[in-house]
Amino acid sequence: MKRVGQKESASRYSMLIDLDRCNGCGSCMVACAVENNIPPAPASADDRKGMNWMRVYRVATEEKTAFVPIMCQQCEHDTPCVSVCPQNAVELDTATGIVGQIPQRCLGCRYCVAACPYHARIFNWWDPKWPAGMDAMLNPAVSPRMRGTVEKCNMCHGRWHEARLKSTEKTEYTPACVEACPSQAIRFGDLNDANSELAKEVAAGRAFRMLESLNTGTKVYYKTQSAAVRKAVAGEVKS
Repeated sequence: MKRVGQKESASRYSMLIDLDRCNGCGSCMVACAVENNIPPAPASADDRKGMNWMRVYRVATEEKTAFVPIMCQQCEHDTPCVSVCPQNAVELDTATGIVGQIPQRCLGCRYCVAACPYHARIFNWWDPKWPAGMDAMLNPAVSPRMRGTVEKCNMCHGRWHEARLKSTEKTEYTPACVEACPSQAIRFGDLNDANSELAKEVAAGRAFRMLESLNTGTKVYYKTQSAAVRKAVAGEVKS
């Protein structure tokens, strides 16, 4: 299901998160922050005003307790945040299938924050400040953002750009959270590549999406052996 006139992406980068492997260590959150120049939160910050692009939530069911990493789900069916942005600061990139955020265009109205059903967008309340010396360790491939803009996961677009410059063929790279996960719970691949391990898992029906009934066509998938955990994450409702 695609909007009329919507072009098929050259690539459709996707993630598959194994909830049975994730132990909630938070390495993915730290790696994401370091890779994308996300500054430490001020002492006055609370959970609502934190700057994490990726958060790990604890889900308790009658079967088991699971940890669920949640970032931008990369919707591709009438993408909610794209449809409400008055500045065209949010775009679905046809080269990657990634929903990109353009801070230079963002006026901070936060319509996209309200529209996102996954609570995966973060408003930047402060200008970035780093402890003494830490600014020398920033990632030169990623520009710091000023206050008053909205931020989100872009599947490490800086790494994609670097990989694209090095290869004239298919662009392959690994996001920071995937690389950092000690339990290898996060996998990354191209859904348009039928031979990729991730695409095969999805085609075989072993993966599901968060709040699938919304039909936003998310490209972040999850898997688990627990029916209760799957029901909780997928948002399945008893009839």
